[in-house]
Amino acid sequence: MKKLLVVLCAPLALAFGSSAIASEGGYRIERAPIDPTDLVSVQAGARTFVNYCLNCHGAAYMRYNRLTDLGLSEAQIRDNLMFASDKVGETMKVAMSAKDGKEWFGVPPPDLTVVARSRGADWLYTYLRSFHRDPKAATGWNNAVFPSVSMPHAMWTLQGEKGLEIIETKDGEGHAHTEYRWSTLSEGRQSTVQYDATVRDLVNYLVYMGEPSGTKRKLIGAAVLFALVVVFVFAHAMKREFWRDVH
Repeated sequence: MKKLLVVLCAPLALAFGSSAIASEGGYRIERAPIDPTDLVSVQAGARTFVNYCLNCHGAAYMRYNRLTDLGLSEAQIRDNLMFASDKVGETMKVAMSAKDGKEWFGVPPPDLTVVARSRGADWLYTYLRSFHRDPKAATGWNNAVFPSVSMPHAMWTLQGEKGLEIIETKDGEGHAHTEYRWSTLSEGRQSTVQYDATVRDLVNYLVYMGEPSGTKRKLIGAAVLFALVVVFVFAHAMKREFWRDVH
């Protein structure tokens, strides 16, 4: 019984452990207000992805025609979301080569197909909202969640330019504390609320892209568990009826 409990609880321990590690000793990770069932949000995120991310990052394991699962027709995909491919059945490839990416940014931009599964939606949501100007960085940008990041802020025209002052202090007992003070250097085309919504939609799409059938799979799983509960009730009643005269 103990072994069974360990097996069942291990995934939960890993999930909560990963969340704690991500936020421990650094910038606080915020909860991503995503909803994978919100198709309008996921569609908007796909549009943001092809306009701002697909210039450098590829999605080699995601095909354009999978976007039909979001309620889009192939004509809509071809006319509004395809800029680097000719056929709807092709993967979301990028024109930049790994060699060029390494030369320009120091490291090749990673593929984003399963980045939501490796990093987590909360980390991505916080990361995309935590860029700030840094004159010491090669790109002129840095990130509170990922210090010394090689990636510039691709959506800075939407969010605007932010400044960040990191203050290290110690309390009376000698415990270190880090304070992050944000400032606005220039306004973007979107307000803070609008930009947060854009990032939410983008993360929503990245989560979908990491497992396109995830929502359907969870619904099927819930239906199967409900069916098993119903079968268990009838099986238990049948068992009691069969064994009633034995005892």
